Amino acid sequence: MKKSIQFQLSLMMFLEFFIWGGWFVTLGSFLGNNLSASGAETAMAFSTQSWGAIIAPFVIGLIADRFFNAEKILGILHLIGAFLMYQMSKADHFSLFYPYVLAYMVAYMPTLALVNSVSFHQMNDPAKQFPMVRVFGTIGWVVAGLTISLVFKWDSIENIGKGMLSNTFVMVAVASAILGLFSFVLPKTPPSISKGEKVTIKNILGLEALKLLKDRNFLVFFLASVLICIPLAFYYQNISPFLTEYKVENSTAWASLGQVSEIGFMLLLPFFFKKYGFKKTILLGMSAWGIRYILFAYGNAGDLFFMLVLGIALHGICYDFFFVSGQIYTDSKAGGKAKSAAQGLIALATYGVGMLVGFWVAGQIVDQNKLLDGTHNWGDVWVFPALFAFAVFVLFAVVFKNEKVEYKA
Repeated sequence: MKKSIQFQLSLMMFLEFFIWGGWFVTLGSFLGNNLSASGAETAMAFSTQSWGAIIAPFVIGLIADRFFNAEKILGILHLIGAFLMYQMSKADHFSLFYPYVLAYMVAYMPTLALVNSVSFHQMNDPAKQFPMVRVFGTIGWVVAGLTISLVFKWDSIENIGKGMLSNTFVMVAVASAILGLFSFVLPKTPPSISKGEKVTIKNILGLEALKLLKDRNFLVFFLASVLICIPLAFYYQNISPFLTEYKVENSTAWASLGQVSEIGFMLLLPFFFKKYGFKKTILLGMSAWGIRYILFAYGNAGDLFFMLVLGIALHGICYDFFFVSGQIYTDSKAGGKAKSAAQGLIALATYGVGMLVGFWVAGQIVDQNKLLDGTHNWGDVWVFPALFAFAVFVLFAVVFKNEKVEYKA
Protein backbone atom coordinates (compact mmCIF):
# COMPACT_ATOMS: atom_id res chain seq x y z
CA MET A 1 0.00 0.00 0.00
CA LYS A 2 1.37 3.39 -1.01
CA LYS A 3 2.12 5.95 1.69
CA SER A 4 -0.19 8.45 -0.03
CA ILE A 5 -3.08 5.99 0.17
CA GLN A 6 -2.27 5.19 3.80
CA PHE A 7 -2.40 8.92 4.55
CA GLN A 8 -5.79 9.23 2.85
CA LEU A 9 -7.23 6.28 4.76
CA SER A 10 -5.79 7.50 8.06
CA LEU A 11 -7.31 10.95 7.56
CA MET A 12 -10.62 9.33 6.66
CA MET A 13 -10.58 7.32 9.90
CA PHE A 14 -9.56 10.37 11.93
CA LEU A 15 -12.50 12.42 10.62
CA GLU A 16 -14.94 9.49 10.87
CA PHE A 17 -14.42 9.13 14.61
CA PHE A 18 -13.78 12.80 15.29
CA ILE A 19 -17.33 13.26 14.02
CA TRP A 20 -18.76 10.59 16.33
CA GLY A 21 -16.79 11.63 19.41
CA GLY A 22 -17.46 15.31 18.77
CA TRP A 23 -21.12 15.14 19.79
CA PHE A 24 -22.02 11.70 21.14
CA VAL A 25 -20.04 12.00 24.38
CA THR A 26 -21.67 15.30 25.39
CA LEU A 27 -25.14 14.40 24.09
CA GLY A 28 -26.48 13.54 27.54
CA SER A 29 -25.40 16.88 29.01
CA PHE A 30 -26.75 18.78 26.00
CA LEU A 31 -30.15 17.11 26.25
CA GLY A 32 -30.47 17.71 29.98
CA ASN A 33 -29.21 21.29 30.04
CA ASN A 34 -30.28 22.69 26.66
CA LEU A 35 -33.52 20.79 26.03
CA SER A 36 -34.53 19.81 29.61
CA ALA A 37 -34.92 16.22 28.43
CA SER A 38 -35.98 13.50 30.84
CA GLY A 39 -34.09 10.26 31.30
CA ALA A 40 -36.56 8.48 29.03
CA GLU A 41 -36.13 11.11 26.31
CA THR A 42 -32.36 10.92 26.63
CA ALA A 43 -32.65 7.15 26.22
CA MET A 44 -34.68 7.69 23.04
CA ALA A 45 -31.96 9.92 21.61
CA PHE A 46 -29.16 7.46 22.41
CA SER A 47 -31.25 4.56 21.10
CA THR A 48 -31.03 6.06 17.63
CA GLN A 49 -27.55 4.52 17.53
CA SER A 50 -29.15 1.08 17.88
CA TRP A 51 -31.81 1.80 15.25
CA GLY A 52 -29.03 2.98 12.95
CA ALA A 53 -27.10 -0.24 13.62
CA ILE A 54 -30.18 -2.32 12.80
CA ILE A 55 -30.86 -0.44 9.55
CA ALA A 56 -27.19 -0.18 8.47
CA PRO A 57 -26.89 -3.74 7.07
CA PHE A 58 -29.73 -3.01 4.66
CA VAL A 59 -28.00 0.15 3.40
CA ILE A 60 -24.76 -1.80 2.92
CA GLY A 61 -26.24 -5.04 1.62
CA LEU A 62 -28.89 -3.63 -0.71
CA ILE A 63 -27.10 -0.50 -1.99
CA ALA A 64 -23.39 -0.19 -1.19
CA ASP A 65 -22.45 -3.80 -1.94
CA ARG A 66 -24.36 -3.90 -5.23
CA PHE A 67 -24.74 -0.60 -7.05
CA PHE A 68 -22.32 2.19 -6.09
CA ASN A 69 -18.71 2.64 -5.07
CA ALA A 70 -18.32 2.64 -1.29
CA GLU A 71 -16.42 5.96 -1.23
CA LYS A 72 -19.23 7.72 -3.12
CA ILE A 73 -21.93 6.49 -0.74
CA LEU A 74 -19.67 7.47 2.16
CA GLY A 75 -19.45 10.99 0.76
CA ILE A 76 -23.18 11.34 0.19
CA LEU A 77 -24.07 10.06 3.67
CA HIS A 78 -21.65 12.47 5.36
CA LEU A 79 -22.95 15.43 3.36
CA ILE A 80 -26.48 14.50 4.45
CA GLY A 81 -25.11 14.16 7.99
CA ALA A 82 -23.62 17.66 7.86
CA PHE A 83 -27.06 19.13 7.09
CA LEU A 84 -28.76 17.11 9.84
CA MET A 85 -26.09 18.05 12.38
CA TYR A 86 -26.59 21.72 11.67
CA GLN A 87 -30.35 21.30 12.14
CA MET A 88 -29.70 19.56 15.47
CA SER A 89 -27.69 22.57 16.64
CA LYS A 90 -30.72 24.82 16.13
CA ALA A 91 -33.32 22.61 17.84
CA ASP A 92 -34.73 24.17 21.01
CA HIS A 93 -37.06 21.34 22.04
CA PHE A 94 -36.66 17.56 22.19
CA SER A 95 -39.59 16.99 19.81
CA LEU A 96 -37.70 18.99 17.17
CA PHE A 97 -34.33 17.43 17.97
CA TYR A 98 -35.34 13.75 17.90
CA PRO A 99 -36.30 13.40 14.19
CA TYR A 100 -32.97 14.92 13.18
CA VAL A 101 -30.86 12.73 15.46
CA LEU A 102 -32.75 9.62 14.31
CA ALA A 103 -32.22 10.50 10.65
CA TYR A 104 -28.58 11.31 11.36
CA MET A 105 -27.81 7.96 12.97
CA VAL A 106 -29.56 6.10 10.16
CA ALA A 107 -27.15 7.93 7.82
CA TYR A 108 -24.04 7.66 10.03
CA MET A 109 -24.02 4.04 11.23
CA PRO A 110 -23.55 2.57 7.72
CA THR A 111 -20.44 4.74 7.31
CA LEU A 112 -18.67 2.69 9.99
CA ALA A 113 -18.77 -0.32 7.68
CA LEU A 114 -18.02 1.78 4.61
CA VAL A 115 -14.75 3.22 5.97
CA ASN A 116 -13.65 -0.35 6.72
CA SER A 117 -14.59 -1.47 3.19
CA VAL A 118 -12.66 1.40 1.63
CA SER A 119 -9.64 0.59 3.81
CA PHE A 120 -9.56 -3.18 3.30
CA HIS A 121 -9.94 -2.84 -0.47
CA GLN A 122 -6.63 -0.95 -0.65
CA MET A 123 -4.62 -3.30 1.57
CA ASN A 124 -2.55 -6.31 0.58
CA ASP A 125 -1.89 -7.27 4.23
CA PRO A 126 -4.90 -6.09 6.30
CA ALA A 127 -3.81 -7.84 9.51
CA LYS A 128 -0.67 -5.69 9.61
CA GLN A 129 -1.85 -2.53 7.83
CA PHE A 130 -5.38 -1.98 9.14
CA PRO A 131 -4.45 -1.36 12.82
CA MET A 132 -2.07 1.41 11.73
CA VAL A 133 -4.97 3.08 9.91
CA ARG A 134 -7.73 2.35 12.44
CA VAL A 135 -5.76 3.81 15.34
CA PHE A 136 -6.25 7.26 13.81
CA GLY A 137 -9.96 6.81 14.41
CA THR A 138 -9.35 6.51 18.14
CA ILE A 139 -7.02 9.51 17.94
CA GLY A 140 -9.80 11.45 16.20
CA TRP A 141 -12.25 10.64 18.99
CA VAL A 142 -9.74 11.79 21.61
CA VAL A 143 -8.91 15.00 19.71
CA ALA A 144 -12.63 15.80 19.50
CA GLY A 145 -12.93 15.57 23.28
CA LEU A 146 -9.84 17.67 23.87
CA THR A 147 -11.09 20.28 21.40
CA ILE A 148 -14.41 20.59 23.21
CA SER A 149 -12.81 20.80 26.67
CA LEU A 150 -9.44 22.46 26.27
CA VAL A 151 -9.75 24.57 23.12
CA PHE A 152 -13.32 25.91 23.17
CA LYS A 153 -14.29 24.94 26.77
CA TRP A 154 -17.92 24.37 25.70
CA ASP A 155 -18.30 21.77 28.45
CA SER A 156 -17.15 24.02 31.30
CA ILE A 157 -19.73 24.38 34.04
CA GLU A 158 -20.22 28.05 33.15
CA ASN A 159 -20.58 27.49 29.40
CA ILE A 160 -22.89 24.52 29.76
CA GLY A 161 -25.22 26.82 31.69
CA LYS A 162 -25.11 29.21 28.73
CA GLY A 163 -26.11 26.46 26.30
CA MET A 164 -22.73 26.40 24.54
CA LEU A 165 -22.82 22.64 23.94
CA SER A 166 -24.95 23.26 20.86
CA ASN A 167 -21.72 24.41 19.22
CA THR A 168 -20.50 20.79 19.19
CA PHE A 169 -23.07 20.02 16.50
CA VAL A 170 -21.84 22.92 14.36
CA MET A 171 -18.26 21.70 14.72
CA VAL A 172 -19.28 18.18 13.72
CA ALA A 173 -21.37 19.50 10.81
CA VAL A 174 -18.25 21.20 9.43
CA ALA A 175 -16.15 18.04 9.92
CA SER A 176 -18.86 15.93 8.30
CA ALA A 177 -18.99 18.24 5.28
CA ILE A 178 -15.18 18.04 4.96
CA LEU A 179 -15.22 14.23 5.11
CA GLY A 180 -18.17 14.14 2.70
CA LEU A 181 -16.24 16.11 0.08
CA PHE A 182 -12.95 14.33 0.82
CA SER A 183 -14.62 10.94 0.31
CA PHE A 184 -15.08 11.60 -3.40
CA VAL A 185 -11.30 11.68 -3.90
CA LEU A 186 -10.64 8.52 -1.87
CA PRO A 187 -9.36 5.44 -3.74
CA LYS A 188 -12.10 3.73 -5.75
CA THR A 189 -13.90 0.90 -3.97
CA PRO A 190 -16.34 -0.77 -6.39
CA PRO A 191 -19.36 -2.86 -5.30
CA SER A 192 -18.38 -6.25 -3.90
CA ILE A 193 -21.47 -8.08 -5.24
CA SER A 194 -22.46 -8.29 -8.89
CA LYS A 195 -25.86 -6.85 -9.82
CA GLY A 196 -27.16 -10.22 -10.91
CA GLU A 197 -26.20 -12.00 -7.71
CA LYS A 198 -29.10 -12.77 -5.38
CA VAL A 199 -29.02 -11.08 -1.97
CA THR A 200 -31.46 -12.18 0.73
CA ILE A 201 -32.47 -10.69 4.07
CA LYS A 202 -30.90 -13.76 5.65
CA ASN A 203 -27.55 -12.90 4.05
CA ILE A 204 -27.78 -9.20 4.93
CA LEU A 205 -28.46 -9.78 8.63
CA GLY A 206 -26.03 -12.67 8.92
CA LEU A 207 -28.82 -15.03 9.97
CA GLU A 208 -27.09 -18.00 8.35
CA ALA A 209 -24.72 -17.78 11.33
CA LEU A 210 -27.59 -18.73 13.67
CA LYS A 211 -26.49 -22.33 13.26
CA LEU A 212 -23.51 -21.46 15.49
CA LEU A 213 -25.96 -21.10 18.39
CA LYS A 214 -26.27 -24.89 18.43
CA ASP A 215 -22.82 -24.84 20.02
CA ARG A 216 -23.41 -24.40 23.78
CA ASN A 217 -20.33 -22.27 24.32
CA PHE A 218 -21.14 -19.93 21.46
CA LEU A 219 -24.73 -19.62 22.68
CA VAL A 220 -23.50 -18.62 26.15
CA PHE A 221 -21.09 -16.11 24.63
CA PHE A 222 -23.84 -14.73 22.37
CA LEU A 223 -26.25 -14.21 25.29
CA ALA A 224 -23.51 -12.72 27.47
CA SER A 225 -22.62 -10.29 24.66
CA VAL A 226 -26.20 -9.06 24.42
CA LEU A 227 -26.60 -8.78 28.20
CA ILE A 228 -23.30 -6.94 28.80
CA CYS A 229 -24.50 -4.22 26.42
CA ILE A 230 -27.04 -3.16 29.05
CA PRO A 231 -24.36 -1.83 31.45
CA LEU A 232 -22.40 -0.57 28.41
CA ALA A 233 -25.35 1.64 27.48
CA PHE A 234 -25.32 3.19 30.97
CA TYR A 235 -21.78 4.44 30.36
CA TYR A 236 -22.34 6.04 26.96
CA GLN A 237 -25.64 7.62 27.99
CA ASN A 238 -24.67 8.96 31.40
CA ILE A 239 -20.95 9.65 31.63
CA SER A 240 -21.24 13.29 30.49
CA PRO A 241 -24.23 14.36 32.67
CA PHE A 242 -22.70 12.41 35.58
CA LEU A 243 -19.41 14.33 35.42
CA THR A 244 -21.21 17.60 34.72
CA GLU A 245 -23.46 17.29 37.77
CA TYR A 246 -20.38 16.54 39.85
CA LYS A 247 -19.02 19.85 38.47
CA VAL A 248 -15.98 18.22 36.89
CA GLU A 249 -14.30 20.75 34.61
CA ASN A 250 -13.02 19.54 31.21
CA SER A 251 -15.35 16.56 31.56
CA THR A 252 -15.18 15.63 27.86
CA ALA A 253 -11.39 15.56 27.97
CA TRP A 254 -11.55 13.32 31.04
CA ALA A 255 -14.04 11.04 29.25
CA SER A 256 -11.65 10.72 26.29
CA LEU A 257 -9.20 9.02 28.67
CA GLY A 258 -11.26 5.90 28.02
CA GLN A 259 -10.29 5.92 24.35
CA VAL A 260 -6.63 6.54 25.22
CA SER A 261 -6.71 3.45 27.44
CA GLU A 262 -8.20 1.47 24.54
CA ILE A 263 -4.96 1.90 22.63
CA GLY A 264 -2.84 0.72 25.54
CA PHE A 265 -4.94 -2.31 26.43
CA MET A 266 -5.23 -3.30 22.77
CA LEU A 267 -1.46 -3.73 22.81
CA LEU A 268 -1.71 -5.85 25.97
CA LEU A 269 -4.51 -8.05 24.62
CA PRO A 270 -2.25 -10.54 22.76
CA PHE A 271 -0.27 -11.16 25.97
CA PHE A 272 -3.37 -11.85 28.08
CA PHE A 273 -4.98 -13.91 25.32
CA LYS A 274 -1.96 -16.18 24.88
CA LYS A 275 -1.10 -16.49 28.58
CA TYR A 276 -4.57 -16.83 30.13
CA GLY A 277 -6.77 -17.94 27.25
CA PHE A 278 -10.10 -16.69 25.95
CA LYS A 279 -12.31 -17.45 28.95
CA LYS A 280 -10.14 -15.74 31.57
CA THR A 281 -9.50 -12.75 29.29
CA ILE A 282 -13.17 -12.16 28.60
CA LEU A 283 -14.03 -12.66 32.29
CA LEU A 284 -11.49 -9.98 33.14
CA GLY A 285 -13.27 -7.69 30.70
CA MET A 286 -16.65 -8.45 32.28
CA SER A 287 -15.38 -7.88 35.81
CA ALA A 288 -13.98 -4.50 34.75
CA TRP A 289 -17.52 -3.33 33.88
CA GLY A 290 -18.74 -4.07 37.40
CA ILE A 291 -15.66 -2.56 39.05
CA ARG A 292 -15.88 0.69 37.06
CA TYR A 293 -19.49 1.25 38.07
CA ILE A 294 -18.68 0.62 41.72
CA LEU A 295 -15.95 3.24 41.39
CA PHE A 296 -18.48 5.66 39.86
CA ALA A 297 -21.05 4.91 42.57
CA TYR A 298 -18.73 5.68 45.48
CA GLY A 299 -16.29 8.18 43.96
CA ASN A 300 -16.76 11.94 43.94
CA ALA A 301 -15.26 15.13 42.51
CA GLY A 302 -13.32 15.79 45.72
CA ASP A 303 -10.95 13.52 47.63
CA LEU A 304 -12.19 10.45 45.74
CA PHE A 305 -11.90 11.94 42.25
CA PHE A 306 -9.22 9.35 41.45
CA MET A 307 -11.98 6.72 41.59
CA LEU A 308 -13.84 8.45 38.75
CA VAL A 309 -10.65 8.72 36.70
CA LEU A 310 -9.81 5.07 37.31
CA GLY A 311 -13.33 4.06 36.31
CA ILE A 312 -13.00 5.92 33.01
CA ALA A 313 -9.52 4.49 32.39
CA LEU A 314 -10.92 0.96 32.76
CA HIS A 315 -12.76 1.46 29.46
CA GLY A 316 -9.84 -0.11 27.61
CA ILE A 317 -10.18 -3.37 29.55
CA CYS A 318 -13.98 -3.24 29.40
CA TYR A 319 -14.08 -2.84 25.64
CA ASP A 320 -10.95 -4.57 24.33
CA PHE A 321 -10.94 -7.59 26.63
CA PHE A 322 -14.61 -8.34 26.01
CA PHE A 323 -15.61 -7.08 22.57
CA VAL A 324 -12.31 -7.52 20.71
CA SER A 325 -11.78 -10.92 22.35
CA GLY A 326 -15.33 -11.77 21.36
CA GLN A 327 -14.63 -10.86 17.73
CA ILE A 328 -11.60 -13.15 17.75
CA TYR A 329 -13.64 -15.96 19.31
CA THR A 330 -16.44 -15.53 16.79
CA ASP A 331 -13.95 -15.63 13.94
CA SER A 332 -12.50 -18.89 15.27
CA LYS A 333 -15.90 -20.56 15.63
CA ALA A 334 -17.29 -19.60 12.22
CA GLY A 335 -16.35 -21.36 9.01
CA GLY A 336 -14.76 -19.55 6.08
CA LYS A 337 -18.00 -18.43 4.42
CA ALA A 338 -19.78 -17.76 7.71
CA LYS A 339 -17.17 -15.45 9.25
CA SER A 340 -18.64 -12.20 7.96
CA ALA A 341 -22.16 -13.40 8.71
CA ALA A 342 -21.20 -14.31 12.28
CA GLN A 343 -19.54 -10.95 12.93
CA GLY A 344 -22.59 -9.22 11.44
CA LEU A 345 -24.92 -11.21 13.66
CA ILE A 346 -22.95 -10.33 16.80
CA ALA A 347 -22.90 -6.64 15.83
CA LEU A 348 -26.64 -6.65 15.18
CA ALA A 349 -27.36 -8.40 18.47
CA THR A 350 -25.10 -6.18 20.58
CA TYR A 351 -25.12 -2.66 19.11
CA GLY A 352 -28.64 -3.20 17.83
CA VAL A 353 -30.77 -5.22 20.24
CA GLY A 354 -28.57 -5.26 23.36
CA MET A 355 -27.85 -1.55 23.52
CA LEU A 356 -31.40 -0.68 22.50
CA VAL A 357 -32.61 -2.44 25.64
CA GLY A 358 -29.73 -0.99 27.63
CA PHE A 359 -30.50 2.62 26.72
CA TRP A 360 -34.17 2.13 27.67
CA VAL A 361 -33.28 0.58 31.03
CA ALA A 362 -30.74 3.34 31.72
CA GLY A 363 -33.36 6.00 31.01
CA GLN A 364 -35.80 4.41 33.45
CA ILE A 365 -33.19 4.07 36.21
CA VAL A 366 -32.04 7.69 35.77
CA ASP A 367 -35.60 9.01 35.96
CA GLN A 368 -36.27 6.99 39.12
CA ASN A 369 -33.25 8.59 40.78
CA LYS A 370 -33.96 12.20 39.82
CA LEU A 371 -34.00 14.59 42.76
CA LEU A 372 -36.24 17.63 43.30
CA ASP A 373 -33.46 20.05 42.31
CA GLY A 374 -33.07 18.33 38.92
CA THR A 375 -29.85 16.48 39.79
CA HIS A 376 -29.62 12.73 40.31
CA ASN A 377 -28.64 10.22 42.94
CA TRP A 378 -25.79 8.84 40.86
CA GLY A 379 -24.70 6.37 43.51
CA ASP A 380 -27.92 4.41 43.08
CA VAL A 381 -27.87 4.84 39.29
CA TRP A 382 -24.47 3.17 38.95
CA VAL A 383 -25.18 0.32 41.38
CA PHE A 384 -27.66 -1.29 38.97
CA PRO A 385 -25.25 -1.76 36.00
CA ALA A 386 -22.54 -2.86 38.44
CA LEU A 387 -24.69 -5.67 39.84
CA PHE A 388 -25.93 -6.57 36.37
CA ALA A 389 -22.38 -6.83 35.00
CA PHE A 390 -21.32 -9.05 37.90
CA ALA A 391 -24.38 -11.28 37.28
CA VAL A 392 -23.35 -11.72 33.62
CA PHE A 393 -19.82 -12.47 34.86
CA VAL A 394 -21.10 -15.28 37.09
CA LEU A 395 -23.30 -16.68 34.31
CA PHE A 396 -20.41 -16.84 31.88
CA ALA A 397 -17.93 -18.17 34.45
CA VAL A 398 -20.22 -21.04 35.47
CA VAL A 399 -21.79 -22.06 32.15
CA PHE A 400 -19.05 -21.44 29.57
CA LYS A 401 -16.73 -24.42 29.24
CA ASN A 402 -13.11 -23.41 28.67
CA GLU A 403 -11.75 -24.01 25.18
CA LYS A 404 -8.58 -23.02 23.37
CA VAL A 405 -8.87 -20.12 20.95
CA GLU A 406 -5.93 -19.15 18.75
CA TYR A 407 -4.99 -15.47 18.67
CA LYS A 408 -3.55 -14.29 15.37
CA ALA A 409 -2.10 -10.79 15.81
